[in-house]
Amino acid sequence: MSNIKSVLFVLLFIGFHNAWSQNGIDNYLKPSDTLDKKRLNAVIVSETVVASATLIGLNQLWYADYPKSNFHFINDNEEWLQIDKAGHLFSSYHLGKIGADALKWSGVSKKNQLIYGSSLGLAFLTTVEVFDGFSANWGASFGDVVANVSGTALYISQELLWKEQRVIPKFSFHTTRYASLRPDVLGSSLNEQILKDYNGQTYWLSCNIHSFFKESKIPKWLNVAFGYGAEGMITGDEDTGNAIFISKDERYRQFYLSFDVDLTKIETKSHVLKTLFSVFNSLKIPAPTLEINGSHGVKVHLFYF
Repeated sequence: MSNIKSVLFVLLFIGFHNAWSQNGIDNYLKPSDTLDKKRLNAVIVSETVVASATLIGLNQLWYADYPKSNFHFINDNEEWLQIDKAGHLFSSYHLGKIGADALKWSGVSKKNQLIYGSSLGLAFLTTVEVFDGFSANWGASFGDVVANVSGTALYISQELLWKEQRVIPKFSFHTTRYASLRPDVLGSSLNEQILKDYNGQTYWLSCNIHSFFKESKIPKWLNVAFGYGAEGMITGDEDTGNAIFISKDERYRQFYLSFDVDLTKIETKSHVLKTLFSVFNSLKIPAPTLEINGSHGVKVHLFYF
């Protein structure tokens, strides 16, 4: 459940980030070389307003109609074949990247970008876990916390080690037949299914090849991507509820190998395009893909998304 909420928050911030691109001029989007207090104040106010509004909205949509309880943890690590945990890592990483990019735009030092900006996702998602912990219907999840920390750590560690992001978590989605079996859980519309239907979600680690071989002639934008997905999940657990709808053999993991594009490596002097490329670089580009799964062996997709 909290994975759905974290993805919603990412989409809100992506929309806010994209708005800068559409409404600003190119010079305005260029990161400041020195601290610009007006920009910094704008970032702080904007992030505070968006985060507060999102948390208030989540409280009304998800928690208000359910009983409260003492703070407690649950162990949901076996649910949804860990697709939800991959979603937490993805959300934490990209929220942190947005936070760091916003501070970079304001001229904040690299150290403070990492300390305050990249921790944005972890701070927000930790707050959501606290909400879950006080809800009788859910509970804070150790697995979610580990995934959230991992996403933030992935961003920070690459900045410290390489001063660039060579490995980027990405997302892709395709509709599945499973959503129609339980639309109340997996979504009745496309927008809901993108957030709720774990069967159609694929999470990737997209690795930039040229970054690891600086002297090579490999195109700077070319990536190789390793993906993870799963199918046959009508419920979180492999229990009798799941078996009512589909057979046990239909529930399996999927591993992918594909090509991808790092949009941020496409050379341009336009800061509008740079911002757009940065925003949409969270999505995996459709490409020929090799799939290995636990049910049907090896499959080749001409284009997979």
